[in-house]
Amino acid sequence: MDIDVLRRRLSSEEVNALPLCHYEGQVHVVRSEEDWQSVRPQLLEESILGFDTETRPSFRKGRRNSPALIQLATAQAVYLIQLAWMPFGPELAELLANPAQIKAGVGIRDDMRDLAKLYDFEPAGLVDLGGVARAHRMPSQGLRTLAANFFGWRISKGSQCSNWSLPELSARQIAYAATDAWIGRLIFMRMCELGLIPSARPAAWPVGDCGSSA
Repeated sequence: MDIDVLRRRLSSEEVNALPLCHYEGQVHVVRSEEDWQSVRPQLLEESILGFDTETRPSFRKGRRNSPALIQLATAQAVYLIQLAWMPFGPELAELLANPAQIKAGVGIRDDMRDLAKLYDFEPAGLVDLGGVARAHRMPSQGLRTLAANFFGWRISKGSQCSNWSLPELSARQIAYAATDAWIGRLIFMRMCELGLIPSARPAAWPVGDCGSSA
C-alpha cells in the first residue's frame, strides 16, 4: 500500500459508501471474578491487545462519566469487561501496566487516565493509533476513518451514545464494542506490516465479517 494513498482524506460520503464491517468471532462478556479468572490466562499470554473503553454519555456540560466497559481483543476472541459487575482493580490494572504487552487503540491515553481515577496505576505498552497516523502525516486519525483508509471498510458508530452502564448489554452493543477493539488490533497490525511501527511483531489476524450491507 502506497503511503500517499493513506494520506488522502476520505469524505464522509466516501466512507458511508464503503461496505459495512463487523466482528463475528468469539465474544466473552466478563461480569464476575469467576468469569475473569477463566479468561485471564488467555489475555496474559497475548502479545498484542486491541483496546477500547465505552462510557455512558453525559448530557451535562463539564461532566464526564467513568468508563463502564473495557474491550480487549486478542487473535482468538474479544473480551468485554463490564465494570458495574467487575470493578476496575489491581488484577485488571496489572494487565494494562504490563510493558511487555502491547495495548493498541485510538485515544488510549485518555481512556487509561479515566481508568486510573477508579484505581491508581501506571499504564504501559500503549500504542495510540491516532498518534502513529499523525506522525506519518495522515489526515485520518479516528478509528472509523483509519478503518476506511487502511481496509476500505466502514464500521458502525450507531451504538456509541447508548447507555453502557446497563446491567445487560444488548446484542447490538456487544457487536459494536467488540468491533471497536477488534478493528483497533487489526489497524495496529497493518501499520506494523507497512513499517509504520517497525519495532512491533505482527500476530495472527482475528476473524471478522465484511459484507456489502448497510
